[in-house]
Amino acid sequence: MIERHTFDFLKELIENNNREWFQENKERYEAARENVIAFAGDWLSLMKKIDPGINENLDAKKCVMRIYRDIRFSKNKTPYKNNFGVSIPAKGTRTGGAEYFLHIAPGNSFIAGGYWMPEAAHLKAIRQEIDYNADELKKIVDAPDFIKLFGQFRSQEQLKSVPREYSADNENIELLKLKSFVAFHQMKDEELFEKDVANKIAAACSKIYPLNVFINNALV
Repeated sequence: MIERHTFDFLKELIENNNREWFQENKERYEAARENVIAFAGDWLSLMKKIDPGINENLDAKKCVMRIYRDIRFSKNKTPYKNNFGVSIPAKGTRTGGAEYFLHIAPGNSFIAGGYWMPEAAHLKAIRQEIDYNADELKKIVDAPDFIKLFGQFRSQEQLKSVPREYSADNENIELLKLKSFVAFHQMKDEELFEKDVANKIAAACSKIYPLNVFINNALV
């Protein structure tokens, strides 16, 4: 589970996002990070049983994203993220493709999976897969259990115009216009403090697994 001290650290970081405060609280950061790594290890072990495409040798520590922000090209010059992120690639290593993702932030924690904002070549490949095998995708995202957890898949951001390779009267145009292919489930802070939360998150991700398989099959 995620410890309350991890959330306490993040809450204070939001109010004190500067290098001086961070250095003074470096031990608290390290304790929070170790808590997230330990949790990532529990979650990763469960996910390897659900998704055989996950690299068997993947280290939980490498799944925890850096808290340091790249501010070189950003107007926001705060040096640290106000969250911890854990990313588990659904196939091999993180080279672009479907993933399982956990965002840990006070008041804004969530589980997600799929592929957010694919690069142009991957987006084209996924749309082609949808055009060829839309029924397979619809079977996944229109399943009652999927909708109950993640809402309407088609409600994600779409292109305003029709992709040039397709016609407006295509029966699957709503899916073909999507910019991202993501399942998203918001979590309450208290849920992350429960002892069995890793099992609950893995169970939710088991519903994302068929979506990730569909996406990664498009990228082969």
